[in-house]
Amino acid sequence: MPIPDLHQAEAIPAAARAEVDALLTSADLFRYTAPQDAPVSLLEQDFARMMGSTYALAVSSCSAALFLSLKALVLPRDAKVLIPGFTFAAVPSAVIHADCQPILCEVGENYRIDLDNFSAKLPDVDAVIVSHMRGHTSDMDAIMAMCDAAGTPVVEDAAHSLGTLWHGRKIGTLGRIGCFSFQSYKMVNAGEGGILITDDADLVARAVIMSGAYEHNWKKHPALHAACARWQNQLPLYNLRMSNLSAAVIRPQLPELPRRIADGLRNHDYVADRLSRSPLVEVPAPLPGETRAPDSIQFNLRGLSDAQIRQFADAASQAGVKVQVFGQSSDNARAFWNWQFIKDLPDLPRTRAMLMRACDVRLPVQLTTDQLDAVCDVVMAALSEVAPAQAA
Repeated sequence: MPIPDLHQAEAIPAAARAEVDALLTSADLFRYTAPQDAPVSLLEQDFARMMGSTYALAVSSCSAALFLSLKALVLPRDAKVLIPGFTFAAVPSAVIHADCQPILCEVGENYRIDLDNFSAKLPDVDAVIVSHMRGHTSDMDAIMAMCDAAGTPVVEDAAHSLGTLWHGRKIGTLGRIGCFSFQSYKMVNAGEGGILITDDADLVARAVIMSGAYEHNWKKHPALHAACARWQNQLPLYNLRMSNLSAAVIRPQLPELPRRIADGLRNHDYVADRLSRSPLVEVPAPLPGETRAPDSIQFNLRGLSDAQIRQFADAASQAGVKVQVFGQSSDNARAFWNWQFIKDLPDLPRTRAMLMRACDVRLPVQLTTDQLDAVCDVVMAALSEVAPAQAA
């Protein structure tokens, strides 16, 4: 069985291609041209309904959604925003772009927020971004209880977690705002794109204005007329709108989401079972109450030196499977020590130790069992190559 292309997304549905063709014919790509029912507006309605949220705002990326969320919270300049030490560099970047200061907390070997470190730092911050990194959900009951008691708003970075549940509730609906990604490596693929959801009319109205609803374009959000009217001409315009073309690609994929979630979880669990048979591999289990929606797998290597881990990744890559070891490169955007744009960057020893042996392999939802076996065979062979005695 040939090694599959692990960066290949599932094909875009034919309904999207038909809608795109119609848009190309009309050249009506700007979300605010049509008086009503523009593709972006329809996407916002569909997504909010799917998530059980009152409002949704589609924007250019999940990073844009995070940035707008912080600005819409009306935080003071240089406000401190607590984020996990294991996330993508776009998260602290969005914090800095919003004129705030990222404060990093420790993350454990299971990729979840260290609650003791989180609790210790919470009293000194103005807001929290919880990154459900690679779809791994931290203990949201504990986090929300602490933040509610402190009166600290929570933004959920759910870029990797569309479809994930926490005790039956949809991730992205637990905090004040939820932010999602439609980048190509996510469950719904538009190449780029993002969306935020909330039940707070005044908050989303501020985000609508700042996203680029200039002059009277905010009137194309009919449920927000009163809220938006209060903010017209009062806020800067950052022009982070989504185009109709992106929305036309996204909307037909929403009905495919339940199947993709089921296929992704099946694939993840199949690979986790095979890899866990090696004494060198540990796949962290989900937390009680967490129902995942993965399109990748993460696992920790045990009993190997840093040199052996690098040799393992190289061997797997040469055999056709890209294994990303988060901490084993000088430029990985998920290794916090590479975020040199943060002033007074802290050290997080527990997070650092995890990242030095945490591995990541993409598992596109359309892979067959034979293809999954081919991926597993490469990983297991690479482990046997660098540590034959331990692997046996």
